[in-house]
Amino acid sequence: MSTETGTGGTRRPALMLAVATVGFAVNFWAWALLSPLGPRFKELLGLSAAQQALLVAVPVIVGSLGRIPVGALTDRYGGRVMLPLVSAATIVPVSFIGVAGQGSLPALLAGGFFLGIGGTVFAVGVPFVSAWFPPERRGLALGVFGMGMGGTAISALTTVRLIRTGGSAAPFLITAGVLALYAVVAWLLLRDAPGRTAPARSTTARLVAAVRLPITWQACVLYAVAFGGYVAFSVYLPVYLQSAYGLEQADAANRMAGFVVLAVALRPVGGWLSDRFGSVPVLGAVFGVVALCAVVQAFTPPLMMAGTAAFLTMAAALGAGSGATFALVAAVAPADQVGAVTGLVGAAGGLGGFVPPLVMGFVYGLFGSYGLGLALLAAVSALTLALTATVVRATARRREVTRPMPAPSLR
Repeated sequence: MSTETGTGGTRRPALMLAVATVGFAVNFWAWALLSPLGPRFKELLGLSAAQQALLVAVPVIVGSLGRIPVGALTDRYGGRVMLPLVSAATIVPVSFIGVAGQGSLPALLAGGFFLGIGGTVFAVGVPFVSAWFPPERRGLALGVFGMGMGGTAISALTTVRLIRTGGSAAPFLITAGVLALYAVVAWLLLRDAPGRTAPARSTTARLVAAVRLPITWQACVLYAVAFGGYVAFSVYLPVYLQSAYGLEQADAANRMAGFVVLAVALRPVGGWLSDRFGSVPVLGAVFGVVALCAVVQAFTPPLMMAGTAAFLTMAAALGAGSGATFALVAAVAPADQVGAVTGLVGAAGGLGGFVPPLVMGFVYGLFGSYGLGLALLAAVSALTLALTATVVRATARRREVTRPMPAPSLR
């Protein structure tokens, strides 16, 4: 598809990408509102550690699994409808929690369940953005869109401060207002890519067909390791640094923020590299680097400089790998099934972030060290590298053969 679409020429795809990326960030900001407030609710409501963990986990689980139907619905109705719709729907639970949902655990869980709607926006944006760009530019475009996951950082940096200055409802009402403004702007500005046609098959039939595609389960594995690794470290790194190195809470949180920022910044780089060299070589390099860094960190080297270098390099690799995975999906998945495949892969990535913290905590409880847990990460990364170099490469080449014009990203 040429980028010379509509009266705006090359500016129209750039505008669509910008609006979609802002929507991704705003909805992820809403999706992550409860996480920074876990300790506060634990104290106010007398929650146990398990109840606190459940409260934080519910929006993430719902948002991850909800990407599956939302991605399929995006294939049918298009991002021009679904992006404003998801944003508007997220206003309801955000407002409920802010005004009436903070007095009890059941109310918070109910609000958190529907707050998960905001997390499904990822499955809307990927097929929407992908359709606006030709194959040789999709990797970079999807990487830029992926930077919207930094919306979780907005929540982490502002939620507690807003409560201290404006009261318990402040962060929720402000976020609801931003969501409402975005929904209106998106409805006015967004347009689906020229030539988009709604698939004839039902949503269920398309989901079944997507599950049967080899690229679906392969990309699920890749994204569960790449993005799941990012999620796991963004959640568990402060605990690890305090336990393994004795850092103060504030110092550990600042280092975790550096990890997150670097991973977010490298996501478009992973997409750009995929456009230039192909997704498979980039993913192979990513998982090789992660395996090497995990081996180094398994020995708990001095934090300065070896430990810091290992974690920052791992952050860069995981961010680039997340971008490269969806460059691969956009290039290999059939155009009318990108949304359904994205939903399944996005769900795998979100859920993949829950396993490593549980394993790390279990290993530390048994051995008083994280070494075995990091060794397991190295082994998983090495196996994923092997999968990429063999099965994924073969799938990409088969798709290349069936194309009328070879895709540059799959050389």
